[in-house]
Amino acid sequence: MNDSPVLRLRGAAFTHPGGTGVSGLELDIAPGEAVALIGPNGAGKSTLLKGVLGLVPRTAGTIEFGARTPVGGAGAEHAANGMVGFLPQSADLDPDFPISVEQVVMQGRYRGLGLLRWPGRADRAAVRTALETVGLAELAKRPFGELSGGQRQRGLLARALASDPRLLLLDEPFNGLDQPNRDALVETLRTLKSRGVAVLVSTHDLDLARRVCDSVVLVNRTQLASGPVEAVLTLGNVQECFEGVEVEIDEHTLVVPGHEGH
Repeated sequence: MNDSPVLRLRGAAFTHPGGTGVSGLELDIAPGEAVALIGPNGAGKSTLLKGVLGLVPRTAGTIEFGARTPVGGAGAEHAANGMVGFLPQSADLDPDFPISVEQVVMQGRYRGLGLLRWPGRADRAAVRTALETVGLAELAKRPFGELSGGQRQRGLLARALASDPRLLLLDEPFNGLDQPNRDALVETLRTLKSRGVAVLVSTHDLDLARRVCDSVVLVNRTQLASGPVEAVLTLGNVQECFEGVEVEIDEHTLVVPGHEGH
């Protein structure tokens, strides 16, 4: 497996036109590595993910996508096209719209199809593989709106996987999921890691970070700490990151009561 970072940030900052953002980002993500992005509400986690996608302007530092991409080029974020899959925090599909699960997942192939080409055998195979990966292959023909909330989330993850990304960005993917769907998503992430997909997941679930992630980045408008999970998820680091929110710690889990991260 190629150990060159899939994503590298050096001194990066991403800033909305209104002035809010996140800065001081130093990050390498290798193939098959999962990194948890943790911080309180408004810490800039979603901004970071959207910045990697080029949806929020980079205002400082450099970004590099694999060995193919020059560091810090003026349009470096465009290199994300075709190699980055994204699962947003809020669904962008009306559950009442008459579309099948299979058709939703095929949307992940449209970027590579262009305007004049219909989906072909390779596209259908990619959709089938994505559905199998998230455990929804038997529901491919089911109307998307008939799925449970957790199944819809897994269907949207399949859409992100259909483009065969090298890097997967997940924005609070476990919010609102029941335990069976949480467990299914954890197993999906482990499968993707074993295939060499790099994962950057924004979450406020610190136990989840321990279960599935190799490294953690703590952010609160700037990067506060990064490194292996056990080294970073200490009581002192988490208290600094969450600024006054009561933190409890035992030998297994860090808990931040009442926090609903975005």
